[in-house]
Amino acid sequence: MTDEAWMAAALAEAALAEAKDEVPIGAIVVLNDLILGRGHNLPIVQHDPTAHAEMIALRDAARAVNNYRLPGTTLYVTVEPCLMCMGALLHARVRRVVFGCHDPKAGAAGSLYNVAADPRLNHQLEVTSGVRAEESRELLRRFFRGKRGGKLPA
Repeated sequence: MTDEAWMAAALAEAALAEAKDEVPIGAIVVLNDLILGRGHNLPIVQHDPTAHAEMIALRDAARAVNNYRLPGTTLYVTVEPCLMCMGALLHARVRRVVFGCHDPKAGAAGSLYNVAADPRLNHQLEVTSGVRAEESRELLRRFFRGKRGGKLPA
């Protein structure tokens, strides 16, 4: 399958987050054309600051393979991962991260930081950005527009 097709599954996860009034971000972990893990944002519902979509998908995938390392996997996520999530992706030895839209306020895969390519670390990740970016961005816009009563910030 293509990156665009896999991102559809991440977008479906994001919709699940939105239905729970969470920031609509979704993620999946793929290995050999099989989804090993799925996740969507749940920090409010779970009262857990680490319950980001990526973290939940990584935990799900790790349980599926009975290993905390996930070599050869690709994580698809609708929004650029934050610093915490990039750290977890590095520790899990994920091979590749594919994301939809950039996060200029917290992105750690090129926007604010570029953790994936830091040569000081013992693992680097391949990063592909902009896959179904407009759909990912529109989910966020719609969600936050609703929170602001239909008004966009100045």
